[in-house]
Amino acid sequence: MPRVCLLTLEDRGDYVIDDALAVDELRRRGWSVDEVPWSRADVDWRAWDAVVVRTTWDYQKRLDDFLATLSRIESAGVPLANPAALIAWNARKTYLRDLADRGVPIVPTRWGHGLTRASLRALCDALGPCVVKPVVSANADNTWRLGRDPDDALLDTVARAYADGLAYMAQPFVDAVLTEGEHSVFFFLGEASHAVVKVPRAGDFRVQEEHGGDIRPTAPPDDVARAAARVMALWGERPLQARVDLVRLADGSLALMELEAIEPSLYFRAHPESAARFADALARWLDHKVSSPR
Repeated sequence: MPRVCLLTLEDRGDYVIDDALAVDELRRRGWSVDEVPWSRADVDWRAWDAVVVRTTWDYQKRLDDFLATLSRIESAGVPLANPAALIAWNARKTYLRDLADRGVPIVPTRWGHGLTRASLRALCDALGPCVVKPVVSANADNTWRLGRDPDDALLDTVARAYADGLAYMAQPFVDAVLTEGEHSVFFFLGEASHAVVKVPRAGDFRVQEEHGGDIRPTAPPDDVARAAARVMALWGERPLQARVDLVRLADGSLALMELEAIEPSLYFRAHPESAARFADALARWLDHKVSSPR
């Protein structure tokens, strides 16, 4: 009977988590499944045949500690999905530059460290309405949408968050997020499984459920499906789990917003077959790990 550990976070708070559907599916197949907070000390990771990073949605607050935990898991000889090296790369949104260099269209992005009222105004002058977020971020933490001429109070609030030289990225706001929404296509071992479209609530720009976003199951349009598959193919990896987020630019083309290869919310409840597909992929992945020398 395979024993698997799903990494989660200590305080689940108001997060919308539906991994219970995957846990139930795995247990139905005879697996032993535990959900363990990644930050828990003195865990003997060798108690499991594999560890899967799932709902570690506070990792960005303690990135070094999180990566150290993943390193300890791998050092114990326990297969980790996704692997620590991939997660370390994906944890900093500068990975988008790497993918752009490989031919993946991304939303035009400016990068820097530290912000002031003046530098924020310069970004707004150059980009128009824009979004500013940290290079290491999740759940829209410290993420702001700025209009073309934001007031000084908002600029001061944003500048304070970046005053200590925090690395940031700034992108023109993509209007289609409010109308068509953000398309998310999910991949298990490089194969497309299912998709959702995420639309923010009225008056907001953040698509996450925790901020009121509306998550709808969808059969992705053909161009979205093709673009997501190209991202995975150009990336060259076949990780256990990944999510490709795409948005439509003003010219009608699609651009990569995020490639989530750390702890993607997989929206099992949105597609009845998705939990079984995840379990199938996990079984194939673990079989490969067991049959291959470590």
